[in-house]
Amino acid sequence: MSLTDLKRRKKKAPRKNVSVEDFIEDANNYAFGQPSVVSRNRKKRTSIKHKGLDKHSTKIYKHATFSLTEESIGILDRLASRSKIAKSRLIRILIYEFSNRSEIEQDTIIAKNHDH
Repeated sequence: MSLTDLKRRKKKAPRKNVSVEDFIEDANNYAFGQPSVVSRNRKKRTSIKHKGLDKHSTKIYKHATFSLTEESIGILDRLASRSKIAKSRLIRILIYEFSNRSEIEQDTIIAKNHDH
């Protein structure tokens, strides 16, 4: 047995029963080069199911490990739950906002906050 035998496989969705009339209509559509009614319905379902993010439409994020104080974690938790934004996204926003400040503003913020 190889490791590929241990992989989880998605269960195939049961095929929808197609009436004889729909089958014949699809055969006629195929013969005339028109789209299939049955496969069109299947494509609609798969496009709805895969409406989420994919590799090609998203930015590439890199995993990062860093340390936070208990107080910082608590503040981050409260901000995330109040704003309904994921913590990682919230951190990216805060980094972006901090980086857009002038050096004087950044230095002032750093001077005020000594590892809370």
